[in-house]
Amino acid sequence: MLNRWLFKQVDNSALVVFRVLFGLLIAIEAFGAIFTGWVRRTLIEPNFTFNFIGFEFLQPLPGNGMIWYYAIMGVFGIFVMLGFKYRLSILMYTIMWSGVYLMQKSSYNNHYYLLMLLCFIMCFLPAHKWFSLDARIKPSISRISMPRWVWVGIVLQLWIVYTYASVAKIYPDWLDGSFPALLMKSKRDYWLVGEFLQQGWIRYAIAYFGILFDLLIIPLLLWKKTRVPAFIAAIFFHLFNSFIFHIGIFPYMSLAFCIFFFPTTWVNRFFLRNKKEHYDNGEIIIPSYRNFLVGAMSVWFIIQVCLPLRHWFFQDNVLWTEEGHRLSWRMMLRGKSGRVAFKVVEKGTTDTIFVDKKDYLSRKQMRAITSKPDMIWQFAQRLEEEYAEKGKKIEVYTEGKISVNGGPYRQLIDPKVDLAAEEWQHFKHHDWILPSNSQ
Repeated sequence: MLNRWLFKQVDNSALVVFRVLFGLLIAIEAFGAIFTGWVRRTLIEPNFTFNFIGFEFLQPLPGNGMIWYYAIMGVFGIFVMLGFKYRLSILMYTIMWSGVYLMQKSSYNNHYYLLMLLCFIMCFLPAHKWFSLDARIKPSISRISMPRWVWVGIVLQLWIVYTYASVAKIYPDWLDGSFPALLMKSKRDYWLVGEFLQQGWIRYAIAYFGILFDLLIIPLLLWKKTRVPAFIAAIFFHLFNSFIFHIGIFPYMSLAFCIFFFPTTWVNRFFLRNKKEHYDNGEIIIPSYRNFLVGAMSVWFIIQVCLPLRHWFFQDNVLWTEEGHRLSWRMMLRGKSGRVAFKVVEKGTTDTIFVDKKDYLSRKQMRAITSKPDMIWQFAQRLEEEYAEKGKKIEVYTEGKISVNGGPYRQLIDPKVDLAAEEWQHFKHHDWILPSNSQ
């Protein structure tokens, strides 16, 4: 029964149109990173990058190499949009984007992680079977249908992302509007709407509309009676985020996903007028690899459901420790400020050097390192390696405090622990991160 349901053929118009929009957006993402200076600030100007731990072998190309890297990515994005050499193009974009994502985390963003997942998923979808150069060059691959599992996989992935984003907001600083108020305070001087956003009721509107939107948008889009109002709400929500928070292509990609919830006749009317056919034969084509496909999808979604839960297995609050924060759809949930100083002591001596971070880090990196324990540890390891190259053995200690969501400043890292001697544990709490309630 499950096989018959998953492998029933349905019209592929939504997937085809999404491929075009997705290709356009990922091309804009790549070229935009060049023209806004993001590539230069993040990957060229810094002396080194803070990799995801374990991926230190991924390093930026020398000179202006990363600009060419992103330009090539942009070309692959255009090829995806046109459906030209689709499989190769989306695979190459996926590999290149994943490399950059794992190469640096000074500009970490859950949206970048989502884009990596979506690129990976798109590698396996028959998105080039219609309205593509591939289909024009080789008409034998043309199809107006796709198996239903394609639609199911996309909708399920979206539901996981939105649901976890909603649940993550259910904590005191969000529910009482204090963190949304902090977000809006930073927009006080924003063009035309800055003062309006400071009104007291705005914080609560943002807080509770955010929770309800993320929790309900997928079910409301699935139900025919609420689909159009939900889509209108989605337009408002995502354009507001784009206008106020400048979060790149994500709002527009989210709107593009709405195509999957509308009838094919609507999609064809607005986007594929030349596609006269509407597939509704209900044919069931069960491939020989069905068991492998169902198994692979099951493993994928089990991981997607479990991975965002891992922070509950670490000691203390993830807002404080950051352990389990990444890859968990904890989007725009907290604001941190702080300061951190590094002290180098040469072993066997009393010689002490206070490190000037400006000699090592870019402005963006200095902002990020103050509140991220993993980046503080990585910088200590970097210092240890640098001194080792000079034939010196050192210890590295830190002094610093952080504030979470405008709260009191507290010590984050134990100043008595030599971070250069500590090992990183991916699945275990680090005792050198002081408890949030210990001060």
